Amino acid sequence: MKLSKQQAKAHECAIEILSKSTLTLEERHFVIEHWNPAADPLNCLAGAYFTPPGLARDFSIEVSGRTLIDLCAGIGALSFYASIGREGLRSIVCVECNPVYVAVGRKILPEATWLCCDVFQLPEMGHFQCAIANPPFGAARRSGRAPRYHGVRFEYHVIDVASDLADDGVFLLPQDSSPFRYSGRPYYERSAPERIPHYGEFVDATGIELEANCGIDTSLYIDDWKGVSPATEVVICDFAVARAKREYGTSGDLFTPVSGERLAVR
Repeated sequence: MKLSKQQAKAHECAIEILSKSTLTLEERHFVIEHWNPAADPLNCLAGAYFTPPGLARDFSIEVSGRTLIDLCAGIGALSFYASIGREGLRSIVCVECNPVYVAVGRKILPEATWLCCDVFQLPEMGHFQCAIANPPFGAARRSGRAPRYHGVRFEYHVIDVASDLADDGVFLLPQDSSPFRYSGRPYYERSAPERIPHYGEFVDATGIELEANCGIDTSLYIDDWKGVSPATEVVICDFAVARAKREYGTSGDLFTPVSGERLAVR
């Protein structure tokens, strides 16, 4: 995507701001809005599409907990807006494989721990209360795969990885990967898993159910993306429930042993 003159000028202003050792809050906002990966053709090859600032702010409504991990973090917009005005947030870890994005992200969110590594080759991470991501969509090229889901959808791989790291998850997904339709629609509509390509496979493999958010209409920001206009949804996940399903069976009754036999009372 070729930048317009206005976009190129704003990007140059963002570059100048990034040369400073410390950025003000206003300058961080400016960089998130105007630093454009399309200015460098090598960055374009990564197929990264940063979350529009307004959508990132709305997304933060669903983010909770005192410890946060942001997978496929880009330059950190989701974590940045999740951290603003949030009391009790103890730590943020941002994981991004593109070193250019990490360098920008460290200026935008210096209080976070930034890891420049692949989401499929993570070091020992510890445990977090919430995982978030705007991951690559669809059959994007991957360096590896998730522990349980082995299908083609990159976003489902990231959610499966996140389920081993956090209690809860909040993710921005393409609308056709979500089990519901809300954004840009006159009413909320839930779809059966078998009607959504790859979703049934994902649920069967991971035990993770993608649930609706509190009412975020992502279509309000569809014209604010850089170079694309994707139909998306914000989904939430209870990973504690998913892990219990994986341990005790996926029947939905977490108190029934996998074998069907009675548990011995000790």
